[in-house]
Amino acid sequence: MYQVIARKYRPQTFDDLLNQEHIITTLRNAISQNRIAHGYIFSGQRGTGKTTTARILARCLNCQKGPTDKPCGECSSCLEITTGARTFDVIEIDAASNRGINEMKELIRSVDQAPARNRYKIFIIDEAHQITSEAFNALLKTIEEPPAWAVFILCTTESHKIPATIASRCQHFSFRSVDFNDLIERMREICVLEGIESDDESLAVLALAGEGSVRDSLSALDQAIACCGNKLEAAQVRSLLG
Repeated sequence: MYQVIARKYRPQTFDDLLNQEHIITTLRNAISQNRIAHGYIFSGQRGTGKTTTARILARCLNCQKGPTDKPCGECSSCLEITTGARTFDVIEIDAASNRGINEMKELIRSVDQAPARNRYKIFIIDEAHQITSEAFNALLKTIEEPPAWAVFILCTTESHKIPATIASRCQHFSFRSVDFNDLIERMREICVLEGIESDDESLAVLALAGEGSVRDSLSALDQAIACCGNKLEAAQVRSLLG
């Protein structure tokens, strides 16, 4: 089955991330110094690597050769996260559809259960700003004083909607939009791997369409390849993207 480019080339290590050096350096130092926080907020525009970084951090913490800032990518813990397989120790929650107090109470009960196999039980909450005020209040005490094995990572595009009581108990990392030239270079690398001919103008059009979002740019690249075939033509790409 065909896998879209944005998923196929999703970063698997800190080295693969674009334009987030300020975050990568801090997380690497925290791992090497064994100063892992129990709560993180990853904020920024869509497609800049928030959830991807959360998954990489989960791999770093639970890798059988870790904790390490360079997970092996071969152990069962790494492979489960890479393939998106369900795991009891890395739990991803979409707050857009699990935003109420009942869902948070269920999460709190899960926190109290020790990891099934790994060092940490990691909760990655996407679209965290959509959690209701009542649900945040229910979660507050758990985020403030969680068990030693629990790590919360709240990913959001609207950090101002995270209550101050929650934010004050977490480390906040703000993700930057990705540099225009870095986006072009990343798409050029992918085109080579995919056997696609591309020129600078075509890739520039796609990077502009992405507006600093890696995922949006790669989705546009996927669409352009479907339209143009194995050779991207700038005029055709412009017409396609309007």
